[in-house]
Parts: sequence; structure tokens; C-alpha cells
Amino acid sequence: MAQDYWWLTRPKRKLDTIPEELAAFCSTALGQKWTRNRDVQIAFEEELETTGTKRVGERRDASGSGGRTHASLLYSLGLWFEKNDKAFLTLAGEAIMAGKPPVAVLKKQVLYFQYPSSYSEKVKVTPRFKVRPFLFLLRLLSDSRIKILTQEEIAFIVCINAENEKDRCYEDVVGMILRYREFSYDLSVFGEDYLANHGASANNLMDVANTMMNWLDYTQLVYREKKSIGISSDKQAEVDNILATAAPFIKYPVADDVYQRKYGLDPWHQKDTRNLLNTETVTSRNVDRNRILRAFFTYSSMRPIKEIDSSVVDYISLMSGTESKLAEEVLTKAYPNGAVGGFLSNYWRMAFQGKDEATDFEEATTNLFQDVFGYKASHIGQSGAKSTPDILLISDSDGYQAIVDTKAYSKYSISGDHHNRMVYNYIAKISNYSDCKYPLAYFTYISGGFVSQIDQQIQSVVSEPDTHGSCITVSNFIELIEDHMDHPYSHKELRKLFSMDRQIMLSDIHN
Repeated sequence: MAQDYWWLTRPKRKLDTIPEELAAFCSTALGQKWTRNRDVQIAFEEELETTGTKRVGERRDASGSGGRTHASLLYSLGLWFEKNDKAFLTLAGEAIMAGKPPVAVLKKQVLYFQYPSSYSEKVKVTPRFKVRPFLFLLRLLSDSRIKILTQEEIAFIVCINAENEKDRCYEDVVGMILRYREFSYDLSVFGEDYLANHGASANNLMDVANTMMNWLDYTQLVYREKKSIGISSDKQAEVDNILATAAPFIKYPVADDVYQRKYGLDPWHQKDTRNLLNTETVTSRNVDRNRILRAFFTYSSMRPIKEIDSSVVDYISLMSGTESKLAEEVLTKAYPNGAVGGFLSNYWRMAFQGKDEATDFEEATTNLFQDVFGYKASHIGQSGAKSTPDILLISDSDGYQAIVDTKAYSKYSISGDHHNRMVYNYIAKISNYSDCKYPLAYFTYISGGFVSQIDQQIQSVVSEPDTHGSCITVSNFIELIEDHMDHPYSHKELRKLFSMDRQIMLSDIHN
């Protein structure tokens, strides 16, 4: 039966585990015939169960159907293809396995996901669709008439009616969204049989919409708030550029491997010129390498890895069941400067989860200041007391201490109570919770986003205790971390940056 609406394969609704799943695929299926090869499909399914990305006991049968569904997800993202009865990675797939930042790779794959495609043909998405759904969503979110999209609006309007990228179709969709809002979100405004006419159920459409929101969230271009998404203010310029410079559609129909190789270009290549005849034979050493990387993907998603030291090597060797010497060789080659990308993709989302993940956000920020920037960092706000900030930093190298307060919101404002707390509790009474004798150098807020008056609010705090401070969005904090990995900041330089008495912008980081 044809899918008369946008469709995604969704064994996992989030993309966090894609690197682990791809490594499992490489360990079992790379260089093998995949189509109608039940043994390989079952082996992949078993490997997924070993990684924990698929629960043991989920199998409906012994045919490897679970493995096929997960492989379909990887295929839909343009990470692999099959040619001459052998499975190969695309350049995007190879980039992930070579240690490139997964967000950078998958961001491109999400944005250029399109109907029609080799994948959409397989799952029978109706041919009326000629659209790149995630670019369409970004266009809507950039429209001053729309700004925010709810899960229902994506599910019941966009997924069904956004069939191409022409202005007429776009305006029709905008009109339907505005009408839906005007009539208090009542679907009957589009007719009693609206969903049935497209062979769609409300639950199924809501699942698809939720998955699409999760995928777009992974790109770090949007923020999630309850059951809606919007573009982060500090990401609007990037989104505008993406929309203005979008590459043309990939021609389809063409041979599946031709399409996949074009779609599966990583951000660092313009063309796939590989000669597949020269592809190395899959050996037991290759399999062990992929298992090492699979274990490392899981490990590095939970903590920032500044360097590959003996503790990392020993843990990965144990978890992958491989020799320490090989684990060290593989990891130091793939991650000569450590790896924080996997962790940062999870960290980004914590900044928009409100109280649900506030403690996780505080702890993650503490780890980043300590493990990446080299401060003595203490998470002291976990008690919930209003007399202490979330994090206390101490720099022995530059002789100062600093205060960090994290706010897991999309638009944080230093309201009256929060202003007073910073001025009269955190700054004025720092000796109540810190034994350090170093002077206080700065305070800073880290949040998903801030209100437009944030600079004035920062300056109001600064003026009373005669200290320095700042705030920084989580996306710019991530940029700072990535910049630091290539060009390390001293604690003196960080003090200067965080003492700007205003919001820290991207231009401040890359100066």
C-alpha cells in the first residue's frame, strides 16, 4: 500500500545511536550480500542486541526482520548501499566510522533527505511527493507568519500537503496552518474524511511527526519546547544560508547505488570517485576495528573524551572484547585529539528540557569545564538550595574562581528573583560555599537561548557587585568547545571571554 504522506522508518526515533548501529552493521554486513541474506540480517540483529541499541527479545520471528528495519534506517540516511551483491558504506558512512563529528555528517543527511529517493521507492511513498521535508520545515519555521510548528501541525497538515517546494504549494500549506490555528486546531475544518482520504491514522502521523522533530532537533538548528519546535535565534542566520544555498534535487529514478552514492556524500566531498573494485577485503581485523569503534561511540556519548589515554583504551578493549594494542591503535588514529562530538549532541538537547533534565545539564556542564577546559569544577547546586549556584570553577593556573549557572530553557530571562539570587547570594556570599581564597573573576549563564533584553539584564547584575559576567547559548558554548579542541584557550583567555558583561556571540569566539 502506498504511503500518501511523508514517511520515515523509525525503529529508533532519535539519531543518537546511529554511529553505534552503523558500526554494528559494518561488523556483520559490510562486504556481504545483504538483500535476502537471512544469516547476515540475523547476525546484524544479534549485534544490535549486543550493543544495547535493540532490546533482546524484541524479535517477532527468526527471519532477521528487526535487523532489516534498522538497516533500512541507515539506508534511508544514505549511509550504505549495495552493489554487485555486496554492501558498501557511502562517504558519509565512512566519515562517521573514521571519527568525523557525527552531528556534522548526519545534519547534512537529514537536510537533504528527499522524496523521491531509493529509500522512498522501497517503502512506497506516493510519487506525488517531490520535496526535501526538512528544508520545507525550516522554511516554514523561518516564516514570520508561522515561527513555531506543533507536532499536530506537522503531522496533520505538513506531512500530507507539502508535496513539492513550489511557492504555490508552500503558500497552500501556510494557509492551512493558519486556518487550523484560527479554528482552534479542529481538523474537521478540512473535511470529515480528511485523514481517511490519505489512508492515514492520527497516531501514525503523530509518530512520523515526532520522529521528524527528533531528526531536526539532532541538527542543532531548532529547539524543542513541549510538543513544538522553533529555530534558535542564534541559528537563524545559518538556516537562512542553508535555505538560500541548498543544492539541487538528486535525480531519481536512477540505479539505487548511484542515488545512494550521490546522496551519501559527506560534507567534505563534492563527488564520490572511489573505485569499489579496490575496496579492501573485510577481515577479522576489520571486524574488530568496527567493534572497537562501536564500543567507543557508546562510551563517548556519555562523557567528553579529551584524549585517548590508558583508561579509555582499557575500557574499550574490555567492552569490545579486543586486544588493548589494537584498541589503542584504532582509537589514536581515529581520534588523535580526543572526541567530544558524540557527547555534545546529547548535551545540546539537555539545554531545552526544562526541569526534566536540569540536573543532567548541570552535571554535563561541570564535566565539560573540568575535562575539556581544565578547571577544578564542582557541581554544588544539586541540593536545590537557592543560596548556591550550579557550578563553582577554580583556576589555579590563573588564580581565580568563577560562577556558572545553567538554565535548561529556550529563552531564559534574569528575572527579579534570579537577579537578586546572583547578586546577593551567589556573588556577595561566595565565602559561604567556597573555601577558595582566589578572587571572583566572573559569573556566566549557559542556556538554550535568552530573551532579547539579556544584555541589559547582565549589565544590571554587573553594576551592583562591581564584578564581571556574561551569558552564552549552548550552541555557542559548543562552538567554543570545538574551537578549544583545535586552538586551546588559556584560563586567562577564558576569563577575558566570560567577562564581556554581555552575551557572548559567535564572532567573539572565532576572533
